[in-house]
Amino acid sequence: MATNREPVLKRCRSLQIDPSHLGIFKESKRAPQRSMKKMSEYGLQLREKQRAKFIYGVQEKQFRNTFEKAAKNLKAPKEVNEKLKKEISRFKSSLNSPAESGVIRTYIETLLEMPWDKAGKDNQDIKYAEEVLEADHYGLEQVKERILEFLAVRSLTKKGESPILCLVGPPGTGKTSIARSLAKALKKPYVRISLGGVRDEAEIRGHRKTYVGAMPGRIANGIRQAGVKNPLMLLDEIDKVSTDYKGDTFSALLEVLDSEQNYKFRDHYLEVPLDLSEVLFIATANSLQTIPRPLLDRMEVIEVTSYTENEKLHIATEHLIPKQLEKNGLKKEQLKISKNAVWKIASNYTKEAGVRQLEREIGNICRKAAKEILTTGKKSVTITEKNLFKYLGKEKFTYQMANAADEIGIVRGLAWTSVGGDTLQIEVNVMPGKGEIMLTGQLGDVMKESARTGISYIRSVSRDYQIADDFFEKHDIHVHIPEGAVPKDGPSAGITMATAMLSAITEQKVRADIAMTGEVTLRGRVLPIGGLKEKLLAAKNAGIKTVLVPKKNLADVEELSQEITKGLEILPVEHMEEVLKAAFVSEDQDKISGGE
Repeated sequence: MATNREPVLKRCRSLQIDPSHLGIFKESKRAPQRSMKKMSEYGLQLREKQRAKFIYGVQEKQFRNTFEKAAKNLKAPKEVNEKLKKEISRFKSSLNSPAESGVIRTYIETLLEMPWDKAGKDNQDIKYAEEVLEADHYGLEQVKERILEFLAVRSLTKKGESPILCLVGPPGTGKTSIARSLAKALKKPYVRISLGGVRDEAEIRGHRKTYVGAMPGRIANGIRQAGVKNPLMLLDEIDKVSTDYKGDTFSALLEVLDSEQNYKFRDHYLEVPLDLSEVLFIATANSLQTIPRPLLDRMEVIEVTSYTENEKLHIATEHLIPKQLEKNGLKKEQLKISKNAVWKIASNYTKEAGVRQLEREIGNICRKAAKEILTTGKKSVTITEKNLFKYLGKEKFTYQMANAADEIGIVRGLAWTSVGGDTLQIEVNVMPGKGEIMLTGQLGDVMKESARTGISYIRSVSRDYQIADDFFEKHDIHVHIPEGAVPKDGPSAGITMATAMLSAITEQKVRADIAMTGEVTLRGRVLPIGGLKEKLLAAKNAGIKTVLVPKKNLADVEELSQEITKGLEILPVEHMEEVLKAAFVSEDQDKISGGE
């Protein structure tokens, strides 16, 4: 038989085949010639046969035998085998229709490629898992402990079924890398599915094969790529999923993440049940607010909190600097960054809960150092706190430090943001007017409600503080939070605004070294809040000495490390009276007690 000497790229071009299907990643320099003639039915059939012969090395008719042989050797559920037989029989009768036979052939190939009965063996060595997690991540003790507990239970029960873990925390705190380390510890295939911006239900469930260009959903495709039915599958940024007219993506995920249903997950393209019960699902999210309650109920939430300055220092020296040195072609002895320099980068050049920006700044230093070594002929470069300006320029961030003196109507609050904790300086002015309340500083609806709640509380106790009955009718109150360009929302500034307003109304000074967080009710009760660790870190960085926290958050305080709480006087408060007693300077306490 004569061999075809025609160049491969030319052959691909004539048959309209992408060379990458054959493992050839060269590009033809010639532009594809498009014929204006409409190809006949016979011509289409012939081209399809030639394609099959060229790609697979077999004639179109020989596929039948190949598929039948593969179907016999396939270990799959009864329903899958029956579906395969039916589709192979359809394929036999559709050989004269190139369009239909191409669709059926692709479908049969997809079914044969799925790992219906192939399972990977889990590594059950807990000590090895602990070593991997410790080597890859510094800190995150509670997260590591929870993951090791989960692995221990999984090892003892000998079952593939497991709860769906959801790692929640600010960006750059290592959620994705924890999932990767867990896959490494278990020696399982790792599949990452990014859900950010996914708004089509078909992305999860697949398209029905009757549509042109139909393909399986991301879940089924991920399992096919893994080659086993029990991989570790990371559903990254699950909180960024959106919904539109094409279907509710969150609802499609309900079946995927429900252990009672996912053993018979139906992908629209596959049309046969796919067992997902043995897949280890790990989800990541920055916030739980956008995740629907039914979906959240199916997951076990593990909180990944912000890093302290000390943790950032250790992460930089143990992980980030060696990684960036290798990335930029530098040896350990060629670049040295002092601890004080790393500390300054973390505090003055970045403002984040994680370490992603910190790594970028270290990368900038490495590139500048590499250039300096090559151009000047230096053997090594040392970065200190004094010469940091030369490499990174002026400082990008400065902490809003505690006020120098006690003032009237100015109180420091604590807030949680997507990049960690921050302090909010709330200012209140009282002026003659008609009883209006002005709120400025781009406040959200919840914050506006907190301000109005605070006013209502103050009016209810006005006699205790010797406030005239007609005061609120003859005066305007202006509440302002600086940095008006930054949107602010949340209930945790309730007691802060109430304190600032009462201070301005009664002209009593508030301590400059105090900060507070908590929600207030109409009756003056202080309700618990979230993000306490980040808030306390922000207070510490701002030079605050005393922090008022809701009494119901004491359990959260006890869980914090001494590194965070050291140097801070944390006072639990249950009612606004306790807040005011602690916040107002001592010389004004006589006025309060006199009024009472």
